Amino acid sequence: MGLFSRSPKGPAKLHIGSGDKRLEGWVNIDLKPLPGVDVVADVTRGLQFSDAEAVFAEHFLEHLRVDDAVRFLAECHRVLAPGGAVRISTPNLEWVWITHYALEGTREEKWARAVRLNRAFHGWGHRFVWNQDSLALALHACGFTEPRWCRYGESELAVFQGLERHETYHDTHACPHVIIAEARKVEARPQELASLLEYLNEEFLRHLAG
Repeated sequence: MGLFSRSPKGPAKLHIGSGDKRLEGWVNIDLKPLPGVDVVADVTRGLQFSDAEAVFAEHFLEHLRVDDAVRFLAECHRVLAPGGAVRISTPNLEWVWITHYALEGTREEKWARAVRLNRAFHGWGHRFVWNQDSLALALHACGFTEPRWCRYGESELAVFQGLERHETYHDTHACPHVIIAEARKVEARPQELASLLEYLNEEFLRHLAG
């Protein structure tokens, strides 16, 4: 765990996977020692914080193996103060499917779509692409309230307003290109968390072993 180069006053607000998109007033955490990063850390090994006010992670969750992503959400729950909130922004699996693939078309068109679809899943270091239902289930298992689905930069909570920095794409009429979930910490649900991790291992992870 790195040391703070700047330490905001009051309860910590944690910006996970900050990269070069520094947020003032937040503890900016990244695996790489980029300009503007306050703490250099591998968050899959835990976060050395407690009683944090908020956790924000934009286009980060999809870069983790799915079990590490779930454990990261559980770690967010642990470090937050009672009633603290998390905001997660990640590409929307359903938007990727709707916009990148169709059954109709020529062989060449379907080949190009197959390439684009696989790029969305595997490009840019992506490990797992989420939809609203899967993210809601994971948040619930990790001890959060039912999520509120937000638009880019918008929130009912002042702490989360105007934070997003990632490039945007065109949404479809009823399907945003990213899903942005906000949820508050409530009681832990260790049995549900264990069941979810067991399911992911049985239905997905063990098939990746080769």
